Amino acid sequence: MSHAFDPTVLREYDIRGIIGETLGPDDARAIGRGFATMLAEAGGSKVAVGYDGRVSSPLLEHALIEGLTASGMDVVRIGMGPTPMLYYAEASADDVDGGIQITGSHNPANYNGFKMVFQGRPFFGADIQELGRRGAEGEWADGSGEVESRDVIDAYIERMIEALNGVEPGVLDSLKVGWDAGNGAAGPALEKLTARLPGEHHLLFTEVDGNFPNHHPDPTVEENLEDLRKLVADKSLDFGVAFDGDGDRIGAIDGEGRVIWGDQLLMIYAEDLLARTKGATIIADVKASRALFDHVATHGGNPVMWKTGHSLIKSKMKETGSPLAGEMSGHVFFADEYYGYDDALYAGVRLMTAAARLGRSVTQLRGAMPPMVNTPEMRFQVDESRKFAAIEEIAGRIAASDAVADTTDGVRVTTDDGWWLLRASNTQDVLVARAESESQEGLDRLVAQIDAQLEASGLQRGPQAGH
Repeated sequence: MSHAFDPTVLREYDIRGIIGETLGPDDARAIGRGFATMLAEAGGSKVAVGYDGRVSSPLLEHALIEGLTASGMDVVRIGMGPTPMLYYAEASADDVDGGIQITGSHNPANYNGFKMVFQGRPFFGADIQELGRRGAEGEWADGSGEVESRDVIDAYIERMIEALNGVEPGVLDSLKVGWDAGNGAAGPALEKLTARLPGEHHLLFTEVDGNFPNHHPDPTVEENLEDLRKLVADKSLDFGVAFDGDGDRIGAIDGEGRVIWGDQLLMIYAEDLLARTKGATIIADVKASRALFDHVATHGGNPVMWKTGHSLIKSKMKETGSPLAGEMSGHVFFADEYYGYDDALYAGVRLMTAAARLGRSVTQLRGAMPPMVNTPEMRFQVDESRKFAAIEEIAGRIAASDAVADTTDGVRVTTDDGWWLLRASNTQDVLVARAESESQEGLDRLVAQIDAQLEASGLQRGPQAGH
């Protein structure tokens, strides 16, 4: 027995494809066999499995478990829920050595995929390529594992509630918060969580529906926050929180309807944390605002700019002992009093407690941030064979000039006007560009520099590519 995966599904941070076209039950079975074999070789014997609210998820879960048990791995089924609930099941149980969540994240309804954790660390990059190699060779262990079901949602909610311990009793009682689950997998957990939180809570779209009838569950796209913005305005709420399809990415708006982007949320979390933990290292990806890195330094922290990608950021946190990290895409990682994984429900609770401890409303905190003018994340198609080469050419030209550049992940150039970034996506045939300035004129000059560099490599910012 062997299995060949469609080459497009084995990606840098996870496995993802289109149901019935590039991904199906045979792939899930092969993933189970390969993962079980690799985990057993590392001394593991039990895997937690969860899934999101997509129509295809139960089918893939069944096949995945068949594969895991056929290679001798015992399985703990935790059922449907957000990805961070699966991470919790893996991190909190002494007898669980790995975890797999079946999820299409924020992709369209006909997509699905797998996010994996291996003995407490992210399973990505070379691990995923090795899974593919073992499938092609049929290099799998044989055995017969056992399956048990475990209900972890109440313990997961209980663990998140512990975030309230550091706040004076009664301070949060007058808070009014809106929450938008976007018909994603976080809905039922959100209902249970908010029932336990102090304050007044208004919930949208908590019914799990893999067809996403109200809006697409990607909180980094502003139009997807319109329902939440209306709720906050209509009910005069303090702020609003939105989730992606599997609950590991957060979006937020303040009481005036302004978006609080991923790096701006991190500014709030960092200020709160640094008041208690002096000198902490705080990590953000290369797409984050200069205002964030400055803010961390101003409050006595050590800001570190790192590569985009939730698996890469988690690995860097472990390496540096960082208690807090985040990405523009809304992944926020708390190792401070938590496990270090990205959990948007927990991040929502921490937004409540951060504002309370800082003694300012979320709207005040957002209003105090420097007004930066920036482009959205501009994504445009570039042939797979060209994308990394083009970035190397650009890096070479910049290095030969007197420009100040950071090449941690792509090329990020800082000028008197602000900064611009060009990087190759690890997951698609796409280049990503972004720029930020304190004025529109400055931004126009930065974007002109991006275009000049692209042109010098025979490229141009074509039509926007989707996620």
